[in-house]
Amino acid sequence: MFIKFILSLHPVLQAGATLLALYVLLLGAARFRRLHLRQKTMFQWRRHVVLGTIALLSWTFGLVLGLVLVRVYMNGFLITGTHGGSGILILPLILFGLFSGRHMHLHKQQRIILPLLHGATNLFLIVMALLQAFSGRQVYKEFVLG
Repeated sequence: MFIKFILSLHPVLQAGATLLALYVLLLGAARFRRLHLRQKTMFQWRRHVVLGTIALLSWTFGLVLGLVLVRVYMNGFLITGTHGGSGILILPLILFGLFSGRHMHLHKQQRIILPLLHGATNLFLIVMALLQAFSGRQVYKEFVLG
């Protein structure tokens, strides 16, 4: 029972980070509308930065936690098929989201391309996280419940 609880930490953390990322996406949509659609909007910059950083760092921590749990409880690395492999491929995108966001936060100026790349990358991350949830559900059924 305790092991199932421990193995449940990874999906719960990742689900929470994904929900938070969806909210951050809504905040970022205001900036996209202002920059690219020329609509008057209020962009909550600080909230977007803080919560976006938390979401991206939570995904990173959850990824590492998933690797550690698989190693400790299943005696291997990347034995969960496409779920683990695609999780590793997500890491550079998370890092780009973190570093591009930090750069824009520290060096505020009028930009078009970097915010667009930042937003597109993080939108792709959300899509990947949702796909990971589907493959993760199969992993959980097979390796934890089965």
